[in-house]
Amino acid sequence: MNPVLINIGPLEIRWYSVLLLIAFGLGLFLIFKESNKFHIDKDYLFNLIFWTIIFGLLGARIYYVLFNIQEYSSNWLEIFKIWHGGLAIHGGIIVGALTIIIMTKKYNVNIFKITDIFVPSLILGQAIGRWGNFFNGEAHGAATTLENLKSLHIPNFIIEGMNINGVYYQPTFLYESLLCLAGFIIIILLRHFLKLKNGQLTAIYLIIYGLIRFFIESSRTDSLMLGNLKIAQIISILFVLGGIFLFLLRQKKTDLYKDEI
Repeated sequence: MNPVLINIGPLEIRWYSVLLLIAFGLGLFLIFKESNKFHIDKDYLFNLIFWTIIFGLLGARIYYVLFNIQEYSSNWLEIFKIWHGGLAIHGGIIVGALTIIIMTKKYNVNIFKITDIFVPSLILGQAIGRWGNFFNGEAHGAATTLENLKSLHIPNFIIEGMNINGVYYQPTFLYESLLCLAGFIIIILLRHFLKLKNGQLTAIYLIIYGLIRFFIESSRTDSLMLGNLKIAQIISILFVLGGIFLFLLRQKKTDLYKDEI
């Protein structure tokens, strides 16, 4: 699969970058749409989103590079070429969350109200972003056969995209993308139909994505490793446990998600 969407002279526009921009665009639309219900100051929200994206991307890249340091040791300039791929969502979530904590504390805004507004956009963005991995030939599973892929009734362009250097691989990027899309729908429905407390939607996201990533990671062959352990599975377990704890903790509170900030 060609990772380049179009060439304009010496300039390459890559699928990875375009899909990230689409994910950010849809995410911003959903965040601003939901934030209107709570009369959040638009300047504050814009600044929060801006710095969360900047530091989130930085965290995602640093996280990926740290666990692939040997890959970049001979070519340090490659570290800055994020359009070639190599963003770890867990690093982005962790640093992005720290950014939100700092900025909500500074301006005395309810942190869980903000994260509850953000998480639907986040998991939808993850569903879209995985297609960038597809075009870059990343985030795939174990080697398989053409016959096996055809038996799964996967579109032919995906099957051929999983032919990397003559070997067919399981499209784990697709499985994760579809599961994240399902997670997005579940989160939206729960937000609409249930009387959730502030922070419980964030907890549900942590549980859903933690479970998705834990099981998907078991099939991937390009995982970031910590010794013999897949670091993404360790973080995913922490997400699930943290989500359960947060959900139960916030259940004791009286502030409903529909309350004002």
